Amino acid sequence: MTHILVIDDDPAVRTFFEEVLGRAGYAVESAESGDEGLERFQEAPADLVVVDVLLPGKGGLETILELQHRFPDLKVIAMSGGFQKRTDQDHALAETLGVHRTLAKPLTAEELLRAVQETLDG
Repeated sequence: MTHILVIDDDPAVRTFFEEVLGRAGYAVESAESGDEGLERFQEAPADLVVVDVLLPGKGGLETILELQHRFPDLKVIAMSGGFQKRTDQDHALAETLGVHRTLAKPLTAEELLRAVQETLDG
């Protein structure tokens, strides 16, 4: 079973991802911070990590950098919401860091499933 780790500080987003991806047959684990996400990944490596770029504490971009450094073959999706200009800048930086895809929140279940499947297939 494909294992996905979702790192987002918003409990509603984590619940949405867990429900949508779980119903689609994925094993989903979530974390509310970059540090917690890194710990969970160490305990149970995932096939795909979905990270919010705007996290408190260790930010999402820093978390992505650390994951990519330690696990260069890891597939990563970066996502963010909020102020559009900042979102565009964060997405551009995330792509520079080597993420496989970026997503803007909010998103639909269909958009999430398509992004996950395309990233895993790529």
